Amino acid sequence: MPNYQEFHRRSIEDRDGFWAEQARRIEWQTPPQRICNYDQPPFARWFEGGTTNLCHNAIDRHLKDRADQPALIAVSTETDSERTYSYAQLHSQVQCMAAALLDLGVRKGDRVLVYMPMIAEASFAMLACARIGAIHSVVFGGFASVSLASRIEDASPTVIVSADAGSRGGKVVPYKHLLDEAIALSSHKPQAVLMVDRQLAPMALTAGRDHTWASLQQKHQNAVVPCEWVDATHPSYTLYTSGTTGKPKGVQRDTGGYAVALAASMETIFCGKPGETYFCTSDIGWVVGHSYIIYGPLLAGMATILYEGLPIRPDGGIWWSLVEKYQVTVMFSAPTAIRVLKKQDPALLTRYDLSSLRTLFLAGEPLDEPTATWISQGLGKAIIDNYWQTESGWPILTIANGVEKAASKFGSPGVAMYGYDAKLLDESTGQELLGADQKGVLTIEGPLPPGCMQTVWKDDARFVKTYWESIPGKLVYNTFDWATRDKDGYYFILGRTDDVINVAGHRLGTREIEECIAGHPNISEVAVVGVADNLKGQVAMAFAIVKDTSGLVDDASRFALEGEVMKLVDQSIGAIGRPARVRFVTLLPKTRSGKLLRRAIQAVCEGRDPGDLTTMEDPSALQQIKDMV
Repeated sequence: MPNYQEFHRRSIEDRDGFWAEQARRIEWQTPPQRICNYDQPPFARWFEGGTTNLCHNAIDRHLKDRADQPALIAVSTETDSERTYSYAQLHSQVQCMAAALLDLGVRKGDRVLVYMPMIAEASFAMLACARIGAIHSVVFGGFASVSLASRIEDASPTVIVSADAGSRGGKVVPYKHLLDEAIALSSHKPQAVLMVDRQLAPMALTAGRDHTWASLQQKHQNAVVPCEWVDATHPSYTLYTSGTTGKPKGVQRDTGGYAVALAASMETIFCGKPGETYFCTSDIGWVVGHSYIIYGPLLAGMATILYEGLPIRPDGGIWWSLVEKYQVTVMFSAPTAIRVLKKQDPALLTRYDLSSLRTLFLAGEPLDEPTATWISQGLGKAIIDNYWQTESGWPILTIANGVEKAASKFGSPGVAMYGYDAKLLDESTGQELLGADQKGVLTIEGPLPPGCMQTVWKDDARFVKTYWESIPGKLVYNTFDWATRDKDGYYFILGRTDDVINVAGHRLGTREIEECIAGHPNISEVAVVGVADNLKGQVAMAFAIVKDTSGLVDDASRFALEGEVMKLVDQSIGAIGRPARVRFVTLLPKTRSGKLLRRAIQAVCEGRDPGDLTTMEDPSALQQIKDMV
């Protein structure tokens, strides 16, 4: 087994040699002619000249060895259903979906927007897009019509695949009316809409545009659709991520680099083996769901569990019962979920036979030491934190036990992964911080390794300006996270440098929420900040100035206005963006030049010293917030 430091060093210093070896993990129709083209920094083109297909590598190539082995296990505690698809059955379903998409006019390079709950058909749609060379853009089912409309506008899909409804905690969440509203709001109109009818909610179809999966599935049930071989640099998907402006960014991912990075990570980081079962509790609307529910485990020849439901329904032992039933070896979840389980009966952790489980990986937000210790002791299993982003597609920081066994340090996600030339820089000077325990901005020297974003969809200039030109005098990728690094090379993430907050592992731009609240006719100005929360990691807190205060005469009237504002956020962004509280103030803390002092507001809300306030225009603004919280 190689030494990890040497493994990492080689990935940086002999980049092409290292990644040429990793590229052998997948099947190519045409082998790559050039491993990395970095002639135009910061744009990296990996495995140029090579042609491959993600769906072929995830399904078809396994048929000769494991056609009858479980591939996809779809479990819903919302509808009390479980269905296992073998590799052969998944192959058949994906070809059927691919034929349906082709029937509706989708061709190589076209976009298909997927707005679906956690059901098997969502994975069929994603894999079918990969099969025919279409570009999928999955939108989290919790987003409301305005947020969905902005993504339809930007992705301009040929077809949208959706369902009548999702379900959460036993409560049906209808999708169709939100989708119809979003299409009405968007200037782009899809050629067709493909609806999966779960018979959970009424579903009015628009004649000529809407089609049901049941009818097309019947029509194409025996379809044979060959894989479309695409260039390694061909986009596989776009996935929207919140930023510091209201307009979400479409992170664009390639095909070959992504397949190679995921295939490598499954062995070196997650230590998954063909024939085993992988259980990731994320949602396909997020990058973790793309990488480690759909593609990663299937590339590795594993079975993957797709779970619709809560971690505490029917009780807090549901996940562990699935580990026992399906002999899960590798599990991936989020710290918030573990903090939720912490409130349940601890006996649930020992009720089931978890002998198959080797490791629980956690990511999405900082993992606090008490939570890591609690779950580690409760399960008696290895707990490994990992840190990454929508933009990276796979872990930036963790430990690679598949290369060399290493200890976890609770509170730290780990060390820099191979391919990532990570550096801590001083935010204002760009100088590298080489000493232990110095606080700096976590950055990555180009080129970004395979699997990372190629660019921002349809906006190369935004890709360069946002990610690569924010540190003075340096062309480096900025993660926008503060971090320190100890003497052993382990990193500790300290929080965002920008106005993006992390609520239960979901990244939200505070500006997006602010713009929504400012749309209320009686709100003149608003500031939203992320505030530390014991359960969710962070929650959004809003402070708003009311135009006409004559109606705010008592607590009841203030609560009524707060309710109106929250309803507005629900309708525009979805419940995921709803602030924990909306407080009404007469003025907001600003500098004399008019800049909102968000960090000072956040500090006050968290009971911390707000720091240097010499540039603040009116100290009473911050005092007003202090008195409230």
